[in-house]
Amino acid sequence: MLNSIIEFSLKQRLIVILLSMALFGYGIYSFYKIPIDAFPDISSTQVKIILKAPGMTPEEVENRVVKPLEAELLGLENEKLLKSTSKYAIADITIDFNDGTDIYRARNQVSEKLASLLPTLPKGVEGGMAPITTPLGEAFMFTIEGNISPKEKRELLDFVIRPVLRGAKGVADVNSLGGEARAIVVQPDYTAMRHLGIPLSTLQDTLEKNLKNDGAGRVDANEESYLVKVQSGVKDASEIANITIHSHNGPIRVGDFCEVRDDSRTRLGFVTKDGVGEATEGLVLTLKGANAQETISQIKERLDQLKPMLPAGVTIVPFYDRSNLIEKAVGTVSKALMEAIVLVIILLMVFLGDVRAAIAVSVILPFSIAIAFLLMKYFGLSANLMSLGGLAIAIGMLVDSAVVVVENAFAKLSENDTSLPKLHQVYRATKEVSTAVFSGILIIAVVFLPLLTLEGLEGKLFAPVAMTIVFALFGSLFLSLTLIPVVSSLILKSAPHKETFIGSFFTRLYEPMLHFAMTRTKTLFTGAIVFLIISFTLFAFVGKSFMPTLDEGDIILGIETPPSISLEKSKELNLAVQRTLIEHVPEIKTIVARTGSDELGLDPMGLNQTDTFITLKPQTEWKAKNKDEIKRKIEASLKNFPGISFSFTQPIEMRISEMLTGSRGDLAVKIYGNDIDMLNELSQNIADTLGGIKGSSEVFTTLNEGVNYLSVKPNRTESAKTGVDTAELELFLKTALEGVTIDELSIENARIPVLMRFDGEVSQDMELFKSLELPLSDGFSVPISSVAQIETSEGALKVDRENGQRYSTVRANVEGRDLVGFVEEAKQKIDANVKLPKGYTIVYGGQFENQQRAAAKLMTVIPISIGVIFLILFFTFRSVSSTALILLNIPFAVTGGIISLYFSGEYLSVPASVGFIALFGIAVLNGVVMVSYFNTLLGNGYSIDDAVQEGARRRLRPVLMTAFIAALGLLPLLFASGVGSEIQKPLAIVVLGGLVTSTILTLLILPPAFKMIYKKGK
Repeated sequence: MLNSIIEFSLKQRLIVILLSMALFGYGIYSFYKIPIDAFPDISSTQVKIILKAPGMTPEEVENRVVKPLEAELLGLENEKLLKSTSKYAIADITIDFNDGTDIYRARNQVSEKLASLLPTLPKGVEGGMAPITTPLGEAFMFTIEGNISPKEKRELLDFVIRPVLRGAKGVADVNSLGGEARAIVVQPDYTAMRHLGIPLSTLQDTLEKNLKNDGAGRVDANEESYLVKVQSGVKDASEIANITIHSHNGPIRVGDFCEVRDDSRTRLGFVTKDGVGEATEGLVLTLKGANAQETISQIKERLDQLKPMLPAGVTIVPFYDRSNLIEKAVGTVSKALMEAIVLVIILLMVFLGDVRAAIAVSVILPFSIAIAFLLMKYFGLSANLMSLGGLAIAIGMLVDSAVVVVENAFAKLSENDTSLPKLHQVYRATKEVSTAVFSGILIIAVVFLPLLTLEGLEGKLFAPVAMTIVFALFGSLFLSLTLIPVVSSLILKSAPHKETFIGSFFTRLYEPMLHFAMTRTKTLFTGAIVFLIISFTLFAFVGKSFMPTLDEGDIILGIETPPSISLEKSKELNLAVQRTLIEHVPEIKTIVARTGSDELGLDPMGLNQTDTFITLKPQTEWKAKNKDEIKRKIEASLKNFPGISFSFTQPIEMRISEMLTGSRGDLAVKIYGNDIDMLNELSQNIADTLGGIKGSSEVFTTLNEGVNYLSVKPNRTESAKTGVDTAELELFLKTALEGVTIDELSIENARIPVLMRFDGEVSQDMELFKSLELPLSDGFSVPISSVAQIETSEGALKVDRENGQRYSTVRANVEGRDLVGFVEEAKQKIDANVKLPKGYTIVYGGQFENQQRAAAKLMTVIPISIGVIFLILFFTFRSVSSTALILLNIPFAVTGGIISLYFSGEYLSVPASVGFIALFGIAVLNGVVMVSYFNTLLGNGYSIDDAVQEGARRRLRPVLMTAFIAALGLLPLLFASGVGSEIQKPLAIVVLGGLVTSTILTLLILPPAFKMIYKKGK
């Protein structure tokens, strides 16, 4: 079949050229149509439920909201994990489904359960499913600057900016943070209510009945129909004040005993900026699967459209723009790709010594890359750091097949055989190597298939690498048997060729080495075995980790204070931290920090938790040498803030960690059990143990305690004597502090909530709170302290649950040593130092969990792929011995990779494993080229000695070209320093080291080994 394809291509050269040009054009078109992002979509199919339960403590939220939902949500189709966090006034429930589950099918299942459960939850609990976004959907953040009040900024964000941005393609929602969310507050005077005999429940009912308009039906008159609307609803605060309510003294206006004013909602968080004061922040969330680059472009266009609609002097100032990271990450790998192409073309000219031959080989690069883009569009892959990185890795391999074809045609035409036409000589030359090319490319493709079996984060990251490499390889295979022979027949000359200087140099260098290998075979083999043994012993000294940390440019400083901190004190502390950082770290451009819960509840932090976004100046303006030095400066400047925990992360890194384990860190130790106090004790013991291990950094556990509680326990006997209803007492207390939402008013474009809430002084003064008197309908009032016991205590900050069980987490980052070695030591010390009570278990997660899963999968799948390669080689050569000889290249290639990892100080990570996989293919391809040519010469009547000697000399150039091209193709990745280079560097180090040893094996050990096996077979 291969011969038929080659023959057709050379007979129909015009058709082949036209079809190739069409493919190239469609490939370029596909490149402009595929989505562009920094990373592949690494999120799982996830549905998030956010429920707000005003006034409820974490344990009440757990018992009254989360547990009923868990009972129904556990066991959904394709459900993988259900986890929840119960905090003050909020429940955050996350359901992970198996990869491949349709997001809309998953949401539909959850929606059905939620619809039936919400009416059964306590009154006042509201919320639902979060937008269809991912943990990495935070693509664009901005603040509103200008000389207007925080309330006006928030109203501008909620009702002008947010609707406009939500209309942009790819935007899931716009989250509002900071500022003061406007509300109309009805503030009762409970002393006046006592005299009037109006209980709070009566005021609540009256307000609820009078805030809505309604319809009555239709009236016909004079052959026309009139729709009747009852305009009982109010439009502003003054109309609320005029609502009539019945009292002991007869009808009375609400405004006579209540103050109705324009105010704000109860705050659960705030945003601060640059140590100056509070700010109002907008956070744009992208839809799952959206084209991030295109979405951000649309966001910027809409922000430009909004400028005329903003009040005078008000501006929108972005401080986080994902497109910057996208451009840097894609730019890094694109630059490496272009540099690799240029280097490869230069090398081809140097080795072949003929511009025409170099052009004939180089043609394969743009065309095979275009085919890869075409297939990326067809299979829905985005252009990102990983997929484009796959093309950069593949550059050397793409040229291999064309090098073999063109080099052989070049050699045939150089013989200047006038008995055959040039077209027929090219056909014969291509036919000679077609089997080796086909099996070689097929083998390289098979080598990368294990990457497609990876699961979880590593699978989502490296499957695009494997797919783009395979796409480009199959494109190069197709072109090597069609377009490349055609181009060779058109531009190569039938003339004797003078060997290049570099070719002569390597030939002179190689011949004595080959002579030594053929005559001192035992010495050579002994040395090779010793080398193998020594090299593999180094493997034990190479550290293991999951993934190098990607430098995103920006820094997030996590701040955790004691759980009992107040909102005002937390704000004061954060502003002090920011002023200190700006004063001592000149590399900082701006700081925006968000504390507490956001509006949508997607990140339900407490008032003691702050994510501080630190944007750095351009690197040319830094005084520090690198980002690590900036972190050290930050740490040094924060030493004057005792009792506060600080941690470093990055925007995407933070969300990936949270998505994987629900917490942030390289290692997350989860302790499962029921008693919160016992979980706290075990967590502290484990944190102390981890802190004493070499390499531990930022060891942290949030002890589930320290929140001050003021418990109000009704005395039912006293309540019965005074006629106080428990529900009335709860309503009174909630109105006194949090406030009770009555309804919402439509005022112009805004939806403004109406709250019933006492004076803010009550929430600031405990003695005033204890002295409150509950008004009754008979004109009397009862001190709450007489019908309830009021006492202070400490309690839980939050309750974390996973699959129906409580758990606590200890997290740690690892610096200066490999992750796997750290975790193994941690396991041993925790087993020795921490005794688990019955019913308690420990699970190790975080990045370590991913590393273990990836390693286990690769250890299973790689041997299978080597077995498939063995079968391909066997059917190619029909010889077990030849097949085994070629596979001998693999361990020698691995030794070079191990040595390079050891001396470079890099760890064996998933990218390094991908490098080893790439090495397998390159090493086997070189072996196939050499052995197939030996067989060809034997078939032409050469003796075994002459076949091996002549074959080794003739294959020297293509073997060296393959090695040098692959090496030069990876050099730009090795020396790249932009965003994303951290992931590609370990791969390049492994391949470059392995190329050296595998090339030496191919040139020096393979020829005598083939001769020995051949003679034994005879």
